[in-house]
Amino acid sequence: MRITNVLNYLEAVVAKYPNKPAFVGEYSTLTFRELKDRADTVASFVSEKEIYKEPILVFMEKSPEEASAFLGIIESGNYHVAMDLEMADGRLNHIMKTTDAKLMICDSFTKEKAMNLGFAGEIISFDEIKNTPNLEKLAEIRRKAIDTDPIYIVFTSGSTGVPKGVIANHRSVIDYIEELGKVLECDETTVFGNQAPLYLDACLKDFYTTMKYGATTYLIPKKMFMSPVKLIEYLNDNKVNTICFVVSALTILTKLGAFEFVKPEYLRTIAFGGEVFPINHFKQWKNACPKAKFINLYGPTECTGMSSFYIVDKVEDIENGIPIGKPFQNTDIFLLDEEDNNVLQGEKGEICIRGTAVTQGYYKDFERTKESFVQNPLNKNFLETIYRTGDIGYFNENNDLIFVGRKDNQIKHMGYRIELEEIESLGNSFENVVRGACVYNKDMGKICFFYEGSAEVPIVKALFKEKLPAYMVPGKVVKVEHLPVMTGGKIDRINLLNMISREGK
Repeated sequence: MRITNVLNYLEAVVAKYPNKPAFVGEYSTLTFRELKDRADTVASFVSEKEIYKEPILVFMEKSPEEASAFLGIIESGNYHVAMDLEMADGRLNHIMKTTDAKLMICDSFTKEKAMNLGFAGEIISFDEIKNTPNLEKLAEIRRKAIDTDPIYIVFTSGSTGVPKGVIANHRSVIDYIEELGKVLECDETTVFGNQAPLYLDACLKDFYTTMKYGATTYLIPKKMFMSPVKLIEYLNDNKVNTICFVVSALTILTKLGAFEFVKPEYLRTIAFGGEVFPINHFKQWKNACPKAKFINLYGPTECTGMSSFYIVDKVEDIENGIPIGKPFQNTDIFLLDEEDNNVLQGEKGEICIRGTAVTQGYYKDFERTKESFVQNPLNKNFLETIYRTGDIGYFNENNDLIFVGRKDNQIKHMGYRIELEEIESLGNSFENVVRGACVYNKDMGKICFFYEGSAEVPIVKALFKEKLPAYMVPGKVVKVEHLPVMTGGKIDRINLLNMISREGK
């Protein structure tokens, strides 16, 4: 059967494994049948409101019930927009203002906050939705659905300014999950440990793959990441064999020495992405899980999560960081220089992506959409939209893509063009540097390196001077207890720049 709607996954798995746990949260578990029943109830409630092809806000704690709310909204012919208690008020207000939604679904954890947000539409608690499913009406909605209908809006982290709402549809998610499942080697025995918040596209790796294969996903409580030993014990107790974590979540375990006390017993697939994985941390993971398959994933939210993969085999052969590899099937990745020419192998260029993974742009923001979702400059014959990632990379001799850094992290200093990630990668390789980040203060004309770890500042400075040309040596090296991070786990570089500015004053 041709898959044209993400709900096809749920319907097929309910027929095959109705009583198998689908999502297991801290306080509840839903089987596939229960997941479908609750989704039908939510869909009927929304459809009775005569809301159709519109955004609906979901302000709930990460839980199996939140998963069913997402699916119910999709079944009603609408698209979900997730919010979370850990979001700042400014971000919540931005999401409400941008979407201008008519309905918000909350739960007992978020209801008080929801009522105080000044939301102009209707607020309903998930537990209050008791409608008898109107299957006839839902079937009519389904008959009108096509695979380019949107299913969610995910707001970007806003690391470079105001968060943008990325719109993805059935086709982009389906093509992604079909290929990702093959790379992860998923089947009905797969047990995911979900780390990503459900308001980020990173959760797609666990969410829809669970339904495609009849797997089970444990929604790991956030508090577990505050105690790495307990986190590993949680994975072992629940026999989790597959994880797709952001790099920062993996390095929490290594920098706190968790493997000295306990090691993962069941992990067979460890996928990671979001940031560059420091080699010294990766080696610790490889030693702790020698039989596991390690996969580096790369891709922007604007291209439905991940677009390429690299299976890490021989660590000793890696010199310039772990490659981000080759694109998924039905996705094309190519590099353009500053004149929009295709670059040769070994040359650096901006990473550009084409294919069904490319999303529908930014919600109610046509200007910024036109800046990044552009006509393919290599195609002069017909309309073909590509996404310009703003990332710089090159293809090595094996035709694997190597990530170099962000285009906006390419600076001109002392007359030279410099990739800040090159300095950052070197700093992360120093002994006793747990994790570092490099930023550039343009007003001060100064490269700055911030890091966590026991290495002393004079030693770090000396190593930079020894290994880098003078024009690349950081003018400021700062040791911090913790690097600031954004909600998705990435380093908050704007916060680091603000720290420098405050110091300068």
